Amino acid sequence: MTIWKNRALLGVALAAGLAAPAVAEDWSPSQYGPEDEIGAANLLTPDLVLQAAKLVRTGKTYPLAVRVDKDLPAFRHRSFRLYNIQPGQQAGRTTGPNKFTFNDEMVVVWTGVGTQLNGIGHIGIDNVYYNGNKAADFVTVEGVKKLGIEKVPPIVTRGVVLDMTAHYGKPIVPEGTVFTVADIEAVLKKQGIAIRKGDVVLFNTGWLELIGKDDKRFLEGEPGIGMEAAKWLADKGIVAFGGDTWASEAYPGESGDEFPVNQFMLARHGIYNLELIDSRALVRDKAWEFLFVLGQPLYTGSTQVNVNPVAIR
Repeated sequence: MTIWKNRALLGVALAAGLAAPAVAEDWSPSQYGPEDEIGAANLLTPDLVLQAAKLVRTGKTYPLAVRVDKDLPAFRHRSFRLYNIQPGQQAGRTTGPNKFTFNDEMVVVWTGVGTQLNGIGHIGIDNVYYNGNKAADFVTVEGVKKLGIEKVPPIVTRGVVLDMTAHYGKPIVPEGTVFTVADIEAVLKKQGIAIRKGDVVLFNTGWLELIGKDDKRFLEGEPGIGMEAAKWLADKGIVAFGGDTWASEAYPGESGDEFPVNQFMLARHGIYNLELIDSRALVRDKAWEFLFVLGQPLYTGSTQVNVNPVAIR
């Protein structure tokens, strides 16, 4: 796919009878400048944090991650393996007169297993990523040289959760269900909240209820936002979107394309994706808005990482 750098080139193509490309407008450089590497995280100002902190009334905290083990279903090729090792302690050996012993763990894991932060270097369009960065220029087998997860500041802001199970009247929203702008507005009205600039927006669909019960169904599809809602959310100026599914968009989607919402949000707008967020306790408590806190591991060169965000209300 060619990235058309301006509308003049597109006009020439159309005049010549060529088909319009899938991406028909310039989406780089970023609004934050041609050298920017953190996208919507630029919105995370001290003032925004102070405003979000005012949401804390009870001090109750909610861990938003799922537990990770070798049996957790994961996207396609991904897996998790943990090994406990006791170096130098074979045959019951100890160290020192105090008989010191210890456990160490080695984890062999894809960073996209379990609850995760997908950075803006994770998803591209024909090998072009956020801010026009070409894969050939920054992607290596030892990690990315730009757009790495280590560049992302702590994400501390207002979070909101939208309960789509109540909206659709189903404990598990069916796979392929596309959330429209009208759906989102209806839930916002019912919950008495609005989406603001700098927010993290999460969707509760009941999809986590399938884990351990129907892992095959869990991985073959999911409900989520479509392109109309993605554009609407991007226009709102959110920092991140996500929820309790593994891709945070309807799958199979409306067009048959492969994860177009992720392309639109991450590559074109620098908006982060938070996957497999466990929002069930928030929904039970009707905690529709809260202080969202995330400090991710700084794996240099990684484009995604396992996380345990915390909601505080």
